[in-house]
Amino acid sequence: MRITIFGATGGTGKHLLDQALSAGHQVTAVVRDPAKVTREHPGLAVVRADVMDPADIRPHIAGRDAVISAIGSTSLRNPTAVQTDSTASILDAMGAAGVRRFLVVSNGGIVTDGDDVLTRRLVKPIMWRFLKHPWTDMQRMEEIVRASSADWTIIRPPRLTEGPRTGRYRSAVERAVRGGMKISRADLADSILRSLHDDSSIRSAIAVAD
Repeated sequence: MRITIFGATGGTGKHLLDQALSAGHQVTAVVRDPAKVTREHPGLAVVRADVMDPADIRPHIAGRDAVISAIGSTSLRNPTAVQTDSTASILDAMGAAGVRRFLVVSNGGIVTDGDDVLTRRLVKPIMWRFLKHPWTDMQRMEEIVRASSADWTIIRPPRLTEGPRTGRYRSAVERAVRGGMKISRADLADSILRSLHDDSSIRSAIAVAD
């Protein structure tokens, strides 16, 4: 499959890039700084482009089978629209290029359906106090994705760790994974690629957690 990945130099993106290449996909990594991609592979093309400019990224989306965004926000103190704006730009470019399949990473903290009482009433409200800005950005991003005509899948992980890829994790559709407090970045990447091949995940938000 021919895939374009945004956010390939991030913590999750690096695992996603490695796993996609190992699975035999042809990958285009769209990045701001190509020097940050140290992986070399005959199936990998690394290009510099501005994700916020649909015209700039459209040539690197055209002809692909799917687009994946693992772009994340690191802003905790100030309002941010990194995920909202980058996703809107990617969807714009996809529409112009005639590409439909889109997968994007969000966060399980922004939903409480399916949570136990303690998590719903205590844990997540406290986390919202500290993560208000990036989580608000993710909420807006999800609204844009759901309003689009793309064949989208939203992936919602909880706290990310640097653990190994195990392939053993739980998932839930349009609700939280009960008691799911963490998942490794490697397993998150695994879940994204599994969803890529799962047509039942299209136009759904999938929570994943250990």
